[in-house]
Amino acid sequence: MKKLLMMFSLILLVVAVKAQTAPAAQPDVSKVIEIKDLDHDFGKIPFGKPAEYELILKNISKDSVKIENVQVGCGCTTPKWSAGPYAAGQEFKVGIGFNGATDGEFHKVVTIFFNGGLSQVIKFHGQTYKTPDNPAPANSTLEKMKPGSK
Repeated sequence: MKKLLMMFSLILLVVAVKAQTAPAAQPDVSKVIEIKDLDHDFGKIPFGKPAEYELILKNISKDSVKIENVQVGCGCTTPKWSAGPYAAGQEFKVGIGFNGATDGEFHKVVTIFFNGGLSQVIKFHGQTYKTPDNPAPANSTLEKMKPGSK
């Protein structure tokens, strides 16, 4: 009985100690990196025509920062980046390319991973439109107005 009581007390003590430790807080990337455009609007772009933009970031910490990886949500997105390191106060860019092969409205994400366990999700969206297969029909009136025509 004493052994059972001792074992139960020990388990209760371990559970009580575990309950007192708070879970580790996630690092706040906004205290280290300033990002100008977290949700970029491409607007309307022609279907199948690649579009790009440069995401501007700034190291607002006192330590240097490195990009460890840039992960895209699908094969239609291509990132261009350099690992760094980027000194305190330094601005740097991450290029985001989109191939425009999504028909109609699109919403995409890119995740940037930094040293120190920091990461940031970047979103971009827009809409593609298809150009007509056939050009507009010829306008005979305009043809008559051209110099040298009769």
